Amino acid sequence: MTDPNRTGLPFLEALLASPTPVVMEVKRRDAHGYDMLGGRTPAAIVEAYETAGAPCISVVTGRWFGGSPALLRDVAALTGLPILQKDFITRKDQIRTARELGASAVLLTAALLPASSMRTLVTECLLTGLTPFVEITTEAELASVHHPEACVIAVNNKDIKTRERGAGDLGRSLDLLPAVRAAGAACPVSASGIDTPATAAALLDAGFGGLLVGTSLLRTGSPAQWVDEVAATRKGLALR
Repeated sequence: MTDPNRTGLPFLEALLASPTPVVMEVKRRDAHGYDMLGGRTPAAIVEAYETAGAPCISVVTGRWFGGSPALLRDVAALTGLPILQKDFITRKDQIRTARELGASAVLLTAALLPASSMRTLVTECLLTGLTPFVEITTEAELASVHHPEACVIAVNNKDIKTRERGAGDLGRSLDLLPAVRAAGAACPVSASGIDTPATAAALLDAGFGGLLVGTSLLRTGSPAQWVDEVAATRKGLALR
């Protein structure tokens, strides 16, 4: 697996090809338990994301965030976009189930998986045709990732061990980006804590190939306007 552009993995390919590489997230609650849907249906949120040009959609099925496998199934029925399942994936059968429910990628959290499990699960994803979306917070966790060139490597700016509460540390993304690129990842992603279009633009200009944004997009009145502001900010930065 030396050329990620030829993996045949739709999630990775969609992210690499997108002019607005923002993975837009559907989740029922934030880390503090606050409602994120605000009376909207998943269908309305998916429609807004498609209008905004989302290349991929993330669906949080973890119970911490009010999710369930049914939410993944429902979103998959609403869109043809590649879908990431975000949950605590620790077994091969969960990967097969994710595929059956309509996922194109699954979250693997390096902080929670020993190196042997990471190797097994990345291999299972690739055999099943899913993109491994591997979240890391340190270089040591990055070293455990098998076939990094075929994975989406995402730096989580928050800490799963504290249930991702707090503002997040965007400096972590910037500090780890050179190592992620050196590992061969085709699409380094910065995930969580990306609260404004200006922050998103700065991370993309720093060299990230994609972003994962949930709370900020769910709180905005218009995901399309949010994305337009990212593009405008990047254009302004380029003219400086």
